[in-house]
Amino acid sequence: MTTKRKIVQLAVVQMSCSTSQSENIAKAVRCIDQAADRGANIVCLQELFNAPYPCQSEDHDRFEWAEPIPGPTSVAMQDAAKKLGVVVTGSIFERRAHGLYHNTAVVYDADGSLKGFYRKMHIPDDPLYYEKFYFTPGDTGFTIADTLFGRIGVGVCWDQWYPEAARLFALRGAEILLYPTAIGWLESDKAEYGTSQHESWETMMRSHAIANGVFVGAANRVGREDALEFWGGSFVYDPAGVLLHRASHDREEIVIVECDLQRIDQQRTHWPFLRDRRVDAYGDLTKRFIDGTGAGA
Repeated sequence: MTTKRKIVQLAVVQMSCSTSQSENIAKAVRCIDQAADRGANIVCLQELFNAPYPCQSEDHDRFEWAEPIPGPTSVAMQDAAKKLGVVVTGSIFERRAHGLYHNTAVVYDADGSLKGFYRKMHIPDDPLYYEKFYFTPGDTGFTIADTLFGRIGVGVCWDQWYPEAARLFALRGAEILLYPTAIGWLESDKAEYGTSQHESWETMMRSHAIANGVFVGAANRVGREDALEFWGGSFVYDPAGVLLHRASHDREEIVIVECDLQRIDQQRTHWPFLRDRRVDAYGDLTKRFIDGTGAGA
């Protein structure tokens, strides 16, 4: 018996950013156009692709970089999706209300309709990643977008380290997990920790693919911005954890891979992790910590 294939061409865009928002938006649109010309059905842009990464310092002036949704950036994404007949996603510095800002991923379907809306849930506060100053944690839950070319779950950067988030995207029906990303090296850390940091990132993401039987892709920034060297390395893994493609660490690239969505059922049938989950025993996952006595809160 021959299994019918559902083939989707997935593109993840890795680009550098200038200080001009209009130039960055125009570059992203050109990349969407190039990806579509090469056959892409789904195009994922990186985190906060329309501007320099804003969170290297706590600067009130940078709230001026935020915009409402719809706004110039999201409308450009929407127009490109509709014009080219592709699904487009990426994250935006959202101004929701006076004094209320989010790091928000949107998904536009191939007809330009808004199919996905997700506000970043996990907000880091690390050297040169002072995101808690800028972003309110999301309140949308782990939503998915049911698009013409597949069901997509889109997390944003720091979300990618949390297996709970990946699992919830998958349980809601996501076939592809995408993570717009802005991850890089601090110059003082790169020599000693750079390799292990990068390997940890990929290992974590590969585990999401295997544990959930889904395709996983990351679109990362590349190039130096002030003190951060974004390490590129954008990639896609298949449901068995096989690397389909990895971009370079130092060049702008558009990674395009073929995703056969029928592989998901095949993989989950042979590795039935969802079947064997003990959902009756996981209540403690809602606790912050469990001490040696078994108590937790």
